[in-house]
Amino acid sequence: MADDKTKPGEPDRSRVSGSEDYEVHDFAEAAGITNDQARELIRQHGPDREKLMAAAARLTDHARA
Repeated sequence: MADDKTKPGEPDRSRVSGSEDYEVHDFAEAAGITNDQARELIRQHGPDREKLMAAAARLTDHARA
């Protein structure tokens, strides 16, 4: 699960929550993909941000080819 806004402290930046619209949007924007594409990548690869960024890079590289 992603950041719990009721708990103070450092947020977990290594994960992306597919259930939090703002996290999906922020990840999609950073990765250069659509929100729908971001949700699909989260569904396929899980919440690990590093893996998601790699998958998004492959997706955008494939789209350019």
